[in-house]
Amino acid sequence: VQLQASGGGLVQAGDSLRLSCAASGRTFRNYQMAWFRQVPGKKREFVANISPDSTTTYYADSVKGRFTILRDNAKLTVYLQMNSLKPEDTAVYYCAQRSGSYSFGYQRESEYHYWGQGTQVTVSS
Repeated sequence: VQLQASGGGLVQAGDSLRLSCAASGRTFRNYQMAWFRQVPGKKREFVANISPDSTTTYYADSVKGRFTILRDNAKLTVYLQMNSLKPEDTAVYYCAQRSGSYSFGYQRESEYHYWGQGTQVTVSS
């Protein structure tokens, strides 16, 4: 499985940005996907996850109501729509895939098996 994240950039507070993560392999549609983010010197932080069939999503409190995770199984792609961005959202954003059954409770870095390379999001005040 290979994951390729894209869509990061430099934006101003209040702006929107949409990240994409393209996956290879037929397993994409069977497994849950997630987005994490990391700032230098800190642990990778859970942002959101989504079930294989898109019926269930879960968000960190810090992004709830502003971010939306979406997936298109036909395109093997998961998205993170980020609205009302804040300077504290500045980080490198990573997409991840977990093999096995879905649970919104899987929010730790160690629980995901495949990772994209990360895309930088910088929000200026």
